[in-house]
Amino acid sequence: MDDSSASISEIWAEYKEHGTRDARERLILHFAPLVKFVAGRVAAGLPQNIEQSDLVSYGIFGLIDAIDKFDPGRGYKFETYAISRIKGAIIDELRSIDWVPRSVRAKARAIERAYSKLENELRRSPEDREVAIELGMTEDELANVLSQISFVGIVALDELLSASADRGGGATVGDTIADRQHDPVEAFESEEMRHVLADAINRMPDRERLVLTLYYYEGLTLAEIGAVLGVTESRVCQIHTKAIFQLRGRLSEPLPERGIVT
Repeated sequence: MDDSSASISEIWAEYKEHGTRDARERLILHFAPLVKFVAGRVAAGLPQNIEQSDLVSYGIFGLIDAIDKFDPGRGYKFETYAISRIKGAIIDELRSIDWVPRSVRAKARAIERAYSKLENELRRSPEDREVAIELGMTEDELANVLSQISFVGIVALDELLSASADRGGGATVGDTIADRQHDPVEAFESEEMRHVLADAINRMPDRERLVLTLYYYEGLTLAEIGAVLGVTESRVCQIHTKAIFQLRGRLSEPLPERGIVT
């Protein structure tokens, strides 16, 4: 098959106009490497008993859903849209098999509540010392707990937007990137959430902000971010987890009328 962009455009046109099985299968084959890419990134933060091949299987369903729902005429890249859907499918399946131990969930909830409480009280990102005191532990103990639950944070950012907007639509980072010009209401909500998320990230400490930016917006792996920062991959994973809790604290605040956090 000719993989030139012109050929792909023709295949998209054929599939969207006629819905042929052949065109659909050719699109799945062409974009299948996206599934392996996303599965690899998610697997980097999961326990070793979670097989990457299983994640790829889960992600294929997200790719198929993305192909079926994507509108090439809306002016944004399919890859941006598909990565969000693929990751969502993987996350949904991980949830369904309840892969996170209850003890880890309990620790994550406790830390999330502490970050949210301190964020609302202090009107800034709390320091590790302050979080540790709130939880009744030392900073070293907090660091150990963050290490234990760090793999939970790998998939957490995609859960933030729907909760912060207080709407159950399952919005993801990819949804805020996608241009929803076909629906003025959705476009407005998406633009609001872009502002909310960007503002929340911009007000974070430098290291946490850099990790989130490199991971979610620049597409670097945790190992690559570690090389940039001069720290280990496990340390990056820990910083990422802490950053997610800080974001949850910020985005749990009531939004002003126009949806912009101040």
